[in-house]
Amino acid sequence: MKRGRLAMVASVSFALILGLMAGLMGMKQAQAQAPKTTYPSMAPFDQYLMADRNAEIALARSAAPDAISGDAKILVLGRRGYETAVDGKNGFVCAVERGWMSPSDGREFWNPKIRGPICFNPPSARSVLPTTYKRTEMVLAGRTKDEIIEGNKAAFEKGELPPLEPGGMSYMMSKEAYLTDDGDHNMAHLMFYAPPLDGKAWGADLPKSPVMLIPQFKGAQPIDVFIVPVGRWSDGSAAPVM
Repeated sequence: MKRGRLAMVASVSFALILGLMAGLMGMKQAQAQAPKTTYPSMAPFDQYLMADRNAEIALARSAAPDAISGDAKILVLGRRGYETAVDGKNGFVCAVERGWMSPSDGREFWNPKIRGPICFNPPSARSVLPTTYKRTEMVLAGRTKDEIIEGNKAAFEKGELPPLEPGGMSYMMSKEAYLTDDGDHNMAHLMFYAPPLDGKAWGADLPKSPVMLIPQFKGAQPIDVFIVPVGRWSDGSAAPVM
């Protein structure tokens, strides 16, 4: 069951947990056997936008407890990419990521329903968030999924994207997130970014360990992402756990 849940997490973003989330949410066998929607290409860009700017600001803030997100910089997605909606004071940056922050093999890479509220701490805001900007730039330029992953890799190799800073992590604790079409659509968790290493150094994917390694940046950047589910949403109410 643990490996099945990990497989579900693997295609989600990053930053976001997206395409294979159903296993993590304890999806029933009947659901697992049901036909799965695929998204072979990008939908019209309007489908990825939120019409209500204030609703997107509130959704972005919901990624982390108010003590963190209340003073964070808030981004919203517009027709020219992510833009600052609220200036921050504490170095955290909160946004709502879309499906293209999942790995290249993510089944829901182009799913226009994906909404992944995330709050980056200062080290990850400086060294991981730039990848969100870069991929979104390529989406707006009409690149294919393969071109986006290759462009991400090339940008890092050319030094256009910064190296990972120590201590990078993010919050994904929004009760309102939509991370996949499968299962319960959501899971409250924290994400920790590290240089590539054996997951056992984190105790990842071992029996009864809550830590899982996901390949969010597989084939694009040398970043490992470890996730740890948490038992409450950002508003403090109880959240289901594995």
